[in-house]
Amino acid sequence: MRGCSEDELIEICQTIGLKRFRAIQLFQWAQQKAVRSWDDMKNIGKSDRQTLSTRLHLYALKKVREQRSNDGTRKYLFCLEDGETIECVLMDYARTKSRDRHTVCVSTQVGCPVGCAFCATGLEGFRRNLSVAEIVGQVLDITYYVRQEDPDFQVTNIVFMGMGEPLLNYDSVLKSIQLLNDAQGLNIGMRRMTISTSGVVPKIIQLAEDNPQVGLAISLHAARDEIRNSLVPMNRRYPLNQLMRACQEYTHITHRRITFEVALTAENARREEAEALARLLKGQLGHVNLIPVNPVAGTGMERPDQEKMKKFAQVLVDAGISVSSREERGTDIDAACGQLRRQWEGELK
Repeated sequence: MRGCSEDELIEICQTIGLKRFRAIQLFQWAQQKAVRSWDDMKNIGKSDRQTLSTRLHLYALKKVREQRSNDGTRKYLFCLEDGETIECVLMDYARTKSRDRHTVCVSTQVGCPVGCAFCATGLEGFRRNLSVAEIVGQVLDITYYVRQEDPDFQVTNIVFMGMGEPLLNYDSVLKSIQLLNDAQGLNIGMRRMTISTSGVVPKIIQLAEDNPQVGLAISLHAARDEIRNSLVPMNRRYPLNQLMRACQEYTHITHRRITFEVALTAENARREEAEALARLLKGQLGHVNLIPVNPVAGTGMERPDQEKMKKFAQVLVDAGISVSSREERGTDIDAACGQLRRQWEGELK
């Protein structure tokens, strides 16, 4: 049910003999109030609830583990019906006295087929795509659990940059965005949602045409093909010249700035790499987000020190490139993609 639009629920209710208004109530209970049980739907009669429970699957995720960071970040490991597990992260940022920013980082696949060299998710391989209900369910279940402590809690931002490559599960991701944006649901603004991709060129252009309001982040990480081929294997299929043409087309259609994510290691945080990045992005409407690589066992990559990060950023600033360094969240609880899941599966072996 969590993957259904209001119109789809109306059709289902009519098929099983329930009134149209029940579908509207169901949508609000599931999407706005984020309930996990038919019994929580207080204004639906017992007889109708029994009918629904036998004919329609609510599909709440099973929370396996929750970790909380000293900075307020929460990381969740959810188990799916087939026994697979996925991660998602809640990050809280103080913004104003009247309203804080609550960002959920959502997974879109079980594992990932891309296999980026620095990512824990890729180390475990790819299992399958997530359904719409499984994608939306991460946001709904986090909302449900946090509201047990804070009834006024609202998710304000979504980033599709958890486990998996969102643009390889394109249709489910776009429908999830529509549901999360629905005014009768969580009503999260389109411009407060961002899709992060390793560079699936045809889908970047399709996204610009299908939903120009959603933000786009590119996991760039290197400005030269010979380096990016090893860091981001997607580059072998869609090399940098194709990727940058797609980015230019995206900004031409949407007039929106792209965020370029660059994970820096002790090895690649060099001046010549910064200069190559500045040349690659010259004339592109975008912003560079520098990220010290996450310390993941099995990747062999080490973080650069702060001085290297500052020098790298200064090269970009001097070239007129907008740049920032990501505010790290949840490092003390292994909040990077795939780390908690990998730890959990290791314990089961």
